[in-house]
Amino acid sequence: MKRIITATVQDRGGVLNRITGMLHKRQFNIDSISVGSSEVEGVSKMTFVVDVNDQQKLEQLTKQLNKQIDVIKVSDITDKAMVARELALIKVGGSGQLRAEIQGIINPFRATVIDVSRDSLTVQVTGKPDKVEALITLLRPYGIKELTRTGVTAFLRGQQPQQVTEINSLSI
Repeated sequence: MKRIITATVQDRGGVLNRITGMLHKRQFNIDSISVGSSEVEGVSKMTFVVDVNDQQKLEQLTKQLNKQIDVIKVSDITDKAMVARELALIKVGGSGQLRAEIQGIINPFRATVIDVSRDSLTVQVTGKPDKVEALITLLRPYGIKELTRTGVTAFLRGQQPQQVTEINSLSI
């Protein structure tokens, strides 16, 4: 089962490498990973999508992540109310009449054309991973020339406790 794990980490060189190395060593497969700055200076947030089949392995994963020196907090947010999004850029072959067809396909997905050349156009779509995947499936018959996805980024909705307040007591 795919699980969405968030980790709040100190923003230092080598943190991503140590964490992914630990996951690799313990044979966890990372479906996607996204990392970026947080609302606190010197702190980054990571979002992992991993395939974990049993509760014991999930507990092992979170315990191992929490043991990492630069990790401040780890949460499995899969079963909680959350906001999760992904970005994909899709370069599709097409000119003339095909462009109008492609535009008709991408409109319901609220996707946009962000680049046009003589023989292709590039589409940008954001949303839940299943929405992104659905658009990719519909565009495949037109010939996808290039595709890149950011991976899922997520956090909890509303006032659920996820704030990093203990960061002030750490020596960063």
